Amino acid sequence: MAVRYWALATEDPLSEAVGRRLLAELPGPIEVSPTLQHRGRGYLRKKTKSWVQMSQRQGVLLLTDLDRLECPLALLGDWLKGQTTPPSLLLRIAVRTVESWVLSDHAVMRALIGVRATLPPRPDELPNPKQHLLKLAQRAPRDIRLDLLKQHGAMACQGLGYNSRLSEWIRSAWSPSRAAEISPSLRRARERLRARDAQLAFRS
Repeated sequence: MAVRYWALATEDPLSEAVGRRLLAELPGPIEVSPTLQHRGRGYLRKKTKSWVQMSQRQGVLLLTDLDRLECPLALLGDWLKGQTTPPSLLLRIAVRTVESWVLSDHAVMRALIGVRATLPPRPDELPNPKQHLLKLAQRAPRDIRLDLLKQHGAMACQGLGYNSRLSEWIRSAWSPSRAAEISPSLRRARERLRARDAQLAFRS
């Protein structure tokens, strides 16, 4: 089987870690290259035409957050402006942020922040999944708290080790298949990704 190349464009390091895990689920051989990340949603939206052009040569997975927008379809319409996109371009939206996907693997989330944590049964319905995760982290073991929570007086809403701690946890413990049982937006993302990758495999 020929190697299938997927570019990965994300808002931040945490989304990149999640995207890599989703791509790692695909039947090999898969090469993730290039990765374009850490510049926020505005940058991803601005470069939509570039992603369309890149997808003429290989698969392109874009991950972004819905945030406060009402509907994923509205976001898709705003980005794509009605243009026909190649089958190898996949834009998926975490409802409302990628933290809802992270929270959806209850088994390993409890192992991370403590077995007594009361985890949300429907993380996609949280108004702010990131803030919910940070609230849960307040009762986590000390080393987890130090990484995830901001220090007193800091400008950021999260700790300096937030992305590195959670990204490593996603690589080593988080399961997209378990999380997709709880998160509908993640389940749809996995289904669409598998379908698009199957098309790439057929073409190659």
